[in-house]
Amino acid sequence: LNFIDLMVRQGNIDNPPKTPLVPGFECSGIVETLGDSVKGFEIGDRVMAFVNYNAWAEVVCTPVEFVYKIPDDMSFSEAAAFPMNFVTAYMMLFEVANLREGMSVLVHSAGGGVGQAVAQLCSTIPNVTVFGTASSFKHEAIKDSVTHLFDRNADYVQEVKRISTDGVDIVLDCLCGENTGKGLSLLKPLGTYILYGSSNMVTGETKSFFSFAKSWWQVEKVNPIKLYEENKVIAGFSLLNLLFKQNRGGLVKGVMDKLLNLYNSKKIKPVVDSLWALEEVKEAMQRIHDRGNIGKLILDVEKAPTPLMANDSTETSEAGEEEEDHEGDNENKERMPFIQ
Repeated sequence: LNFIDLMVRQGNIDNPPKTPLVPGFECSGIVETLGDSVKGFEIGDRVMAFVNYNAWAEVVCTPVEFVYKIPDDMSFSEAAAFPMNFVTAYMMLFEVANLREGMSVLVHSAGGGVGQAVAQLCSTIPNVTVFGTASSFKHEAIKDSVTHLFDRNADYVQEVKRISTDGVDIVLDCLCGENTGKGLSLLKPLGTYILYGSSNMVTGETKSFFSFAKSWWQVEKVNPIKLYEENKVIAGFSLLNLLFKQNRGGLVKGVMDKLLNLYNSKKIKPVVDSLWALEEVKEAMQRIHDRGNIGKLILDVEKAPTPLMANDSTETSEAGEEEEDHEGDNENKERMPFIQ
């Protein structure tokens, strides 16, 4: 599961697909059959793949350019957690922002799948400082992966400036809304701000026009002259558009080769939060919505539903200020335990 799946469900994307549809954009499994012209793969190979929808299924079909072999010591759940998070993190850091030794990075949702991938990739470059925001209950679990960790509801702008008066070199923003202006204000000269999501648009069980509009009105209008005067770069990144609309599968394959070399040399490793049966997809999506996960949630087609446990570590909702009236709701919700 990815946060984009929640946005698809609520219609918070351009040209949302019509129902009925099978959601999901990445998966892992065993090759069952091959097209006539397919080379490089054999029936029985363990693979992971990108899919333009239809990944939440027992059988998945996708073009060969989006398929990659799984390393021998990587589990299927790790493989399902690998492509989207690590390719997104790698391309933003190295292809867009040109991360180099001695730079600093601010990443929101540092406990999520992309946030953890960003932290791991930053650790492969000497002397990179990582600032991260996350819910306070996640701090103990992720404190070793980032240099400076802040509560997502705190005034992180002042905290960052207290530590680094000039700000940071790279801002990775998956939240949008008011965080856009804050991120731009923190950039050093020649710094790069990258918007790669807008999870603040997802505010409830269904799409709320007023919450949607509120988030967009909080986005600071970018003045090109101001960017010129301050020597700042603003960028956007969408891996799915790159793959399925802009035909850059070859570029992504080159990135996957680099990432798998890093995995084989034990420099990076996907973080799996928990495994869920297909029947538990509602509860799994709620866990992402509440920002209760540390790492990736995986739907396992072979897993039987687990008796749900009350009073789990999901804790209070992190979906935004508009949910404060429901602060006690999570005490009554049942959750699966973390898989550590």
